[in-house]
Amino acid sequence: TMDVPQDAPTHCPGTESEDAGKSSACAGCPNQNICASGEAKAPDPDLSKIRDSLTNVKHKILVLSGKGGVGKSTVTSHLAYALSEDVDCTVGVLDIDICGPSIPQIMGLQGEQVHSSGSGWSPIYVDDNLCVMSPGFLLASPKDAVIWRGPKKNGLIKQFLRDVDWGTLDYLVVDTPPGTSDEHLSIVKFLSEAGITSAVIVTTPQEVALLDVRKEINFCKKVNIPIIGIIENMGAFVCPNCKKSSIIFPPTENGVKGVAKSMEIAYLGSIPLDPLIGKCCDSGQSYLQSPHAQGTLSYKNISNQIKDYCYISN
Repeated sequence: TMDVPQDAPTHCPGTESEDAGKSSACAGCPNQNICASGEAKAPDPDLSKIRDSLTNVKHKILVLSGKGGVGKSTVTSHLAYALSEDVDCTVGVLDIDICGPSIPQIMGLQGEQVHSSGSGWSPIYVDDNLCVMSPGFLLASPKDAVIWRGPKKNGLIKQFLRDVDWGTLDYLVVDTPPGTSDEHLSIVKFLSEAGITSAVIVTTPQEVALLDVRKEINFCKKVNIPIIGIIENMGAFVCPNCKKSSIIFPPTENGVKGVAKSMEIAYLGSIPLDPLIGKCCDSGQSYLQSPHAQGTLSYKNISNQIKDYCYISN
């Protein structure tokens, strides 16, 4: 439940309990005094500000993965590119991968700085209908390390939701760090008033990645985030010279499709392991500018499924 502090002891009674801050389990907890005083029960006034700030954002979609290195930021950016190909559709990308913000590099926005105005922070625009906000824009240099504890990370996520002038968006696509950590709990809590539409989960085909995917699916179920489906990234490799198809990450049993079926969520499709995708991300260009590439067709097919889901859920 969301009323248990993130750094709480194992047997935390929860902030709503009469024993909050008073039970033996609370001894040594950093939140003990706050819970005992009743302050923890007070609603966060910023939640209503976040709701007001995101009033005109129709669909908030989290991009999640259990494991790092599965290409989540690449998928986030290219789903945003695909959704924004409809010129009547406005799309925002929110990067909350605070310790490893790669969205600025991938979307060709390195060196950009955040600007403030009377209406808040202004996101950086890639196109007339595609904008981005990332912790990378707040760093003096892309080489700078972000060495922050949980509360400071949570504060920045709150600021991005409360103080950024997102305007009117059809989709806000949120790139998250891997796992089920502080940042995930924070984004779920902060969007609770404004409403999370859903999540998509990204994985690679090998079993070591799929083990963590099952945990991510269970996390979504526990915090009541609907799952649009699961995306297999880095699927078949097609040699650019001989055009022969190879499986670099061989799945065990039925792979991603098997996990999707066993956990009763949709399988959205497979994105190939194409060297051109890596080149485009390194140079800050959209891979979708290669209209006949197999991966482009995959991204467009997946984005159409996301649109259909959002249209039905609306």
